[in-house]
Amino acid sequence: MTLIERFGWSSFFETRFLSFAPEGLIPARILREEREWFLVVAPEGEAVAETSGRLRHAARSRLDLPAVGDWVALEPPSNGGPAVIQAVLPRRNRIARKAAGYAANPQVLAANVDVLLVAMALDGDFNIRRLERYAALGWESEAPPLVVLTKSDACADVDLRVADARAATGADVLAVSAVTGDGLPELAARLAPRRTHALAGMSGVGKSTLVNRLTGRGVQAVREIRASDGRGRHTTTRRDLLLLPGGALLVDTPGMRELALWDGPGETAFFDIGALASRCRFRDCRHGAEPDCAVRSAVADGLLDPGRLLGHRKLLKEAAWLARREDAGLARAEKERWKTLTREAKRQGRSKREPR
Repeated sequence: MTLIERFGWSSFFETRFLSFAPEGLIPARILREEREWFLVVAPEGEAVAETSGRLRHAARSRLDLPAVGDWVALEPPSNGGPAVIQAVLPRRNRIARKAAGYAANPQVLAANVDVLLVAMALDGDFNIRRLERYAALGWESEAPPLVVLTKSDACADVDLRVADARAATGADVLAVSAVTGDGLPELAARLAPRRTHALAGMSGVGKSTLVNRLTGRGVQAVREIRASDGRGRHTTTRRDLLLLPGGALLVDTPGMRELALWDGPGETAFFDIGALASRCRFRDCRHGAEPDCAVRSAVADGLLDPGRLLGHRKLLKEAAWLARREDAGLARAEKERWKTLTREAKRQGRSKREPR
């Protein structure tokens, strides 16, 4: 097995790289992203790389720029300089969210992900609504979530929490403890060689400790947990793609203080509401004041958690807001593009009229 095959290189990406081979470019996968530079793995080993000016100029948004997990067409380093990323190969999928802040900007957390590991701690900060949202990120990104409930040693009723998490997410759920080691062998067995797993969750849920145990080495420092709310400071400040001892690939992402989905409103995650909605009288029922609403009836009959319906409504509202902000941003960008073209046309017109 070649080096890049160990990092997930397959016929899918090989086919999409064929057009770049005649240009003398080589395939590489992005292992780390650090502001203006990247660490990549290529057939001959690791290298430091930067994006080409052409690639940055052609990018319509941040979604088109390289991210951890991407396969790229790389110009090998020469004369002591860095390698240059000339193109990003088409992705199988991406894990994307709205970047923190008011502006509607996307942020790709990881690309070409097979499974999203959703970490949530079984302590005082356990929140089923937040867990739904993280699971929705995986379902909408076509990276099925696997819920990892950490700190099981701090929970008096692990089985109840596992059942709640499974019902809320529709995903497989594992409870683990980095202190006692419970559940860790089962988790390691679920991480298949050459498949990419992205680990996501809030700060303080024990992600860095979990990474330490899975890698078998101290790749991350673990910072203290605040006594006031049980949450930790951001330990991981960058995204890394790690090769685990068993051959699985793990993308470790920084803890997120807020999570807003970018690729859709999470309809797949709320499968039960979708099934109920098919029995509503009106096809476009918003499950508000409409008559004969099967979703509201299920809530009234105790068959659907009202908090789950509120969480679904909140995601739909956020998606609508994001669509409006994105449309406004595209309109401004198009307006600026035409202004630039108009100025250039006028400049060229004046040049042609000037006497020689």
